Amino acid sequence: MARHTFLLKPRWSDLDAYGHVNNVTWLEYLQEARVDMLFVHAPAEGSQGLAEGVLVVRAEIDYRRPMLLRQEPYPIHLWVSKIGGASFTVSYQIADDTHDGSSLVYGQAKTLLAPTDLATGAPRRITADERAVLAQFLE
Repeated sequence: MARHTFLLKPRWSDLDAYGHVNNVTWLEYLQEARVDMLFVHAPAEGSQGLAEGVLVVRAEIDYRRPMLLRQEPYPIHLWVSKIGGASFTVSYQIADDTHDGSSLVYGQAKTLLAPTDLATGAPRRITADERAVLAQFLE
């Protein structure tokens, strides 16, 4: 299946006293990548609800090495690792490709997401159209 790649360039303000991207900022990076994926693919496939009302239920991050301020963007690769009836999991890997074909991994993460009716605040089921969009990225 396909993966969505988001290119993220750290900002000076993202750095902490140690000169690397602060751990809390990583969640913002994941959000930017996820929003990009859902806003690009869901409306194009007739599943606007995934772009308009999805809440984070749980977030996990495994930090492998620090991200530093640099000119070239960090690639964030996203895919769907699980689709349930009323939630789905997006997995992430922030990694550079190396010359030998391997990856230099900065971190891996997962977010459990629940489609929500934002007007009422109530969670809702994943529609068939939404499931089809998410299934394109299922690994």
